[in-house]
Amino acid sequence: MTDLPPNTQDSENTINNDVAQELLRKLRQKQGNWVEWGTAIASLQKTGYNPQEIFEATGFEPIQQNQVIVGSQVYNSLEKFGVSEATRSHYSTRGSDILYELRLLTQEERAAAAELIFVHKLDADEAREVAKSIKEFSYLRTLPEGFSNHPGDAVAYQTWKLARQNSDLQERSRLIAKGLRFAHTPTARKQIEQLLTDFTTVPKRPAPILPFYRLESEEQLPRMVPVVGELPLSGKDLQAVPVITEIEPFRMVKFAGEQAWVPLPGWQVLLAAEDPVAILASSDRFSNQPQTRIEPLLVVVDRAQRQWDASNYFVIENGSELDFQWFETEPEIPLLGRIIIIVRPKKILDEEIIKDSWQIDE
Repeated sequence: MTDLPPNTQDSENTINNDVAQELLRKLRQKQGNWVEWGTAIASLQKTGYNPQEIFEATGFEPIQQNQVIVGSQVYNSLEKFGVSEATRSHYSTRGSDILYELRLLTQEERAAAAELIFVHKLDADEAREVAKSIKEFSYLRTLPEGFSNHPGDAVAYQTWKLARQNSDLQERSRLIAKGLRFAHTPTARKQIEQLLTDFTTVPKRPAPILPFYRLESEEQLPRMVPVVGELPLSGKDLQAVPVITEIEPFRMVKFAGEQAWVPLPGWQVLLAAEDPVAILASSDRFSNQPQTRIEPLLVVVDRAQRQWDASNYFVIENGSELDFQWFETEPEIPLLGRIIIIVRPKKILDEEIIKDSWQIDE
């Protein structure tokens, strides 16, 4: 493992290169505790080091980096809400995996949950269940009868609810025992103890089916194409549109600034394009086509394809304006891109007729 040069740095997060190298050295030698490791890794990431670079320099796997960063943030929030010295001391030397599970709780809930987990000596899986119980308990508008807002009662309530829904006596008994273990108030214990004599089963309401949909074909996933504008346009207008990078698997596009976009189906010719842009034009621009009526068109041009061939139309700059041309022989003027597809608007039979669906039915 070797020292790494820092990447391009954000002015607000810049740390001195010597400081960065010192942090890398301490991480490599595992100096300090895990909380300090998390703070150091967070500082390095903010200054431009990515998780893979930190891994190569220190041996900390990216997943471990995330765990100690989040865990250290949770640990620091515990100190603000006055956890016991025994709990604080315990988590300062171990437990990043446990504190990581408390990340979605409020700072106050984290402190209470950490105390509960420490007292009951729970592992990371059990800590995840505690965090889930506390979070779900916090969604309730009013406290359930007999239960307080103590995290122990929150866990006890979830086990009480599950026990009432369970008809299997062995599983029901296990849940009751778990509820009694965590119940903090006498009233919560009483609610759970009643299940020892009341065997009524409350049906569990099934969760609704999630509306999953898998895209099966390329055409179902549109390609976002930047729009240059509507003719007349200049060559500078064409070149001013930035090259975009799609982020898989959903072809997400990020862009800062003013830019119009148009979604087009995932046609193969469009997917193969390297740098497509769209230009709005009128159908009378193409004089060699029969004109029954003039309509708007969306002309998609691949700016990366500037090599002439006789089987395609190209975009050129005619004077100071863009134009579309076919050349029988290779031209002397620069080609700005090849037309790969021309999209007509959706055909509507009659705008007045479609307002009355009964006319279409007839």
